[in-house]
Amino acid sequence: MSERTRWLFAGQLGERFDDGARVLIIEARSVFARRPMHRAKAHLILSAMRHRVRELGDRVEFHQVERYADVVDGRDDLEVIDPTSWSARRFVRERGIHVLPSRGFVTNEEDFRTWAQSRGNARLLMEDFYRDMRARTGILMNGPDPVGGTWNYDHDNRQPPPKAPTLGLAPWWPEEDDIDADVRADLDRWVAEGAVTLVGDDGPRRFAATGAEARLALDDFLSYRLPDFGPYEDAMLQGDWTMAHSLLSAPMNLGLLDPREVVDAAEARYRAGDAPLNSVEGFVRQISGWRDYVWHLYWHLGEGYPTRSNYLNATTPLPEAFLQLDPDLITANCLRETIDGMRRHGWAHHIQRLMVLGNWSLQHGYDPVALNNWFVDMFVDGTPWVMPANVIGMSQHADGGIVATKPYAAGGAYISRMSDYCGGCRFDPKVRVGENACPFTAGYWAFLDRNESRLAGNHRMAQPLAGLRRLADREAVVDQERRREEW
Repeated sequence: MSERTRWLFAGQLGERFDDGARVLIIEARSVFARRPMHRAKAHLILSAMRHRVRELGDRVEFHQVERYADVVDGRDDLEVIDPTSWSARRFVRERGIHVLPSRGFVTNEEDFRTWAQSRGNARLLMEDFYRDMRARTGILMNGPDPVGGTWNYDHDNRQPPPKAPTLGLAPWWPEEDDIDADVRADLDRWVAEGAVTLVGDDGPRRFAATGAEARLALDDFLSYRLPDFGPYEDAMLQGDWTMAHSLLSAPMNLGLLDPREVVDAAEARYRAGDAPLNSVEGFVRQISGWRDYVWHLYWHLGEGYPTRSNYLNATTPLPEAFLQLDPDLITANCLRETIDGMRRHGWAHHIQRLMVLGNWSLQHGYDPVALNNWFVDMFVDGTPWVMPANVIGMSQHADGGIVATKPYAAGGAYISRMSDYCGGCRFDPKVRVGENACPFTAGYWAFLDRNESRLAGNHRMAQPLAGLRRLADREAVVDQERRREEW
C-alpha cells in the first residue's frame, strides 16, 4: 500500500501529531450540531483547524462536510493517532483505520495501566499518581527526592485575593485575522439556517488557535503571571476573570502545546530563579498531575462511567440561567459573576468551576450527566475526556467516592473567604434563614439534610453531619430552600 494519509482530529492540531507525511483534516458540521455549544468554543475549534490547514499548505487534504463518514467511508489509506473520545475511537476502529498510540500527555496509557495494576485494591489517588509520575519523569526532582524536599505546596497556595480590584496581570491576547472573520460568517450562517445552536457572546477570540500563538501565550504566562499563580490559584475577584491563570488548557486540548514542553518550561523558570517553587509546583501539578490523571481515568473508568454514576440520586434539570448563560436570572453575586464570565468568554477558572458552579449544582441535585455535557459544551476547553472525572466524580460525587473521598459541598463562608463576591451581594454568607439568607450557606445544610443517609458512612462527613443534627433551625432552613425562587 502507498504511504498512509494521517487524519488529524481537532485535538491533534500541533506539531507533536505531525510526522511529515500527507494529512487529512475534516471539518464536519454535525460535530457542532449535537447539542447547544458556546459560540467561543465553536469559533476556536474552527479557527484552529483552518489555521492548521493554511500552515500545512499542499500537504493537507481538507474537507468541509456534514459528517466524517462522507469523507472516510470506503477509504483504505488512512491512519490516525488514537482519538480522545470513546465515540471517536469506536468510529475509526469500526472502519479498520490504522491506529497509532495516543499522544499529547506527559504519561502514556500503558504507564497508567502498569501503575494502576500495581495498586491492587488501593484507591487510585491523584496524589499517588502525581508522585509516581514525577519520580519516573524527573520533573521537579533532585535525584530521588522532590525539589525543595516536599511534594506538595498546597498550604502556600490557598491565599485569599488581595484587597484590590484586580491582580493587574493582563494576559497576552491573540489578534483575529481573515480566518476568524470567515469562521464568524460561517457560524452566523449556520445559526440562521437552523443547523446549529450557539450560546454565549461572539468574540473577540481570546485563546490561542495556532502553535505560534500558543507559545506566545505560554511565554507571557511564564514571564508575568506564573510567580503569582500559586498563592492566588484558588482566589476569585469579580473584576478579574483571568487572575494569574495560564489560559493554556484550550490550546493544550487542541494539541497546539505539548504538556511536557509546558511543564519543562515552568521548571526551567524555577531553576533560573525567576519563579517561586510553590507556584511552579502548583502549575506542574495541574498539568502533569491532574490533567494526565483525568485523561487516564476517562479510559480506566469506562465509557459507561457517567451514566452509571448517580450515587446521590440527583435528577433536577439544569436551570435556564445555566442553559442560556443568562446572568440576569441570578441574584447571588458569585454565581451571577461566574455565569456572566462564561457567557462572555466560555471559560472560568477551576475554583469557579468546582466551588461555585459545581458546589451549587451539587447542592441542588442537578442531573450529573446533563451537567457533565453542559461543561463539555459551554467551556472552550471542554472535551469528552476531561469532564467526567472532574464533574461526575470530583464535583458532583456522583460516583460515590471513586475520584474524591467526600462531596465538595461548602457554604457561603468559603466563597466569602476566597473572593470579593460577597461584599456587593444582597445575600449574607453568615445568614441561613430569612430574606437575606445566602443560598449557598442555606443550600449547604439543605444538601446535607437531603443526603444524610447516603453520606452517613463517610467518615469525612461525620463532623458536618453532626453539625446538621445540632442545627436548631434545620426544618426552617430545609423548608426555605425547598421554596426558594430567588437565587
